[in-house]
Amino acid sequence: MKAVNRLTKAFPNAVMVHTSVHASWTHQIEIFFSIVQRKVVHPNDFTDLTQVWDRLRAFEDRYNAHNATAQPFQWRFTTSDLDDLLAGLDRHTADHQEESSFRPAA
Repeated sequence: MKAVNRLTKAFPNAVMVHTSVHASWTHQIEIFFSIVQRKVVHPNDFTDLTQVWDRLRAFEDRYNAHNATAQPFQWRFTTSDLDDLLAGLDRHTADHQEESSFRPAA
């Protein structure tokens, strides 16, 4: 709560949003910005912000042209599939527990 209060005090129009650190979409964002850092911003030998803007826009245009055919991933693994997988794992675990209880004493 302290962070929210500090942010609100410094920037009344800003809203702090907490997101999951394990969300797959945040990883995709991190990957994209890592690419931008390596391919666009480094080395940061810009003489003014216009050069930064121009280089970022040129990269965006190339990136979008190259990835124009990209489509969202369509998941085929359903909740029913997950239920079946978990049931199979339960059966497998139970089978192995029974096998280990029938081992003859040494």
